[in-house]
Amino acid sequence: MTSADVRDPELPGLLLTTERDALIPLLRSRPDKDFALPTAGCPGWTVRDVLAHCSSALMRVVESRFEKGVFSPECNDRDIAERADWTNARVVDELERGMTEAGPVIAGAGGVLDLVAVGEWVHGGDVRDVLGEPGAYAGPGLPHALALLARITRERGRLPLHADLDDVDEPLTLGAVSGDRTPARFIGDAATLVRLYAGRPVAGRTFELAGAEAAELNIFG
Repeated sequence: MTSADVRDPELPGLLLTTERDALIPLLRSRPDKDFALPTAGCPGWTVRDVLAHCSSALMRVVESRFEKGVFSPECNDRDIAERADWTNARVVDELERGMTEAGPVIAGAGGVLDLVAVGEWVHGGDVRDVLGEPGAYAGPGLPHALALLARITRERGRLPLHADLDDVDEPLTLGAVSGDRTPARFIGDAATLVRLYAGRPVAGRTFELAGAEAAELNIFG
């Protein structure tokens, strides 16, 4: 076992607080009309819907509310609807609290909730993308997100992939090498790799993917 295979229980929380420090001030600087914009990463959801989903999901983690069907599309829609009469500011306040308090709970869960932190960070990218802000699916949280992606995809036995990233010094190995399949190869920037693993649009982006179909990489599909 290499050091990269050993779970760092603090890493998901670090990803969340890093994203909190970057995203919350941005959201508080935007006018209310921006919260009504449709997102490309989550078709059918506005910026506000994405944020309400994120805040409710994190508060479920904080409060250990994991009833049957939790995080299903139906559950997510109910959580968003429950916040329909909230102000945008209240949604952002709850999101800030969730990003602050969820880390220790995720740390103590043994790894089963680590992907929640990655998903919340990806949703921050969804919001930046539609707002035209830099750092969508990148930014200061990227190293933490890539480290989590690499370990989670290995633990879950996903297809092996070798990534040569334009903007990261060292190659990244994702998935589990079983000997049954030659590792796929990705060449491009890290944000595009994240988009592929998150099932986000990649039209117009320059990259090479050999030995796998894009849909095979999606860890949220």
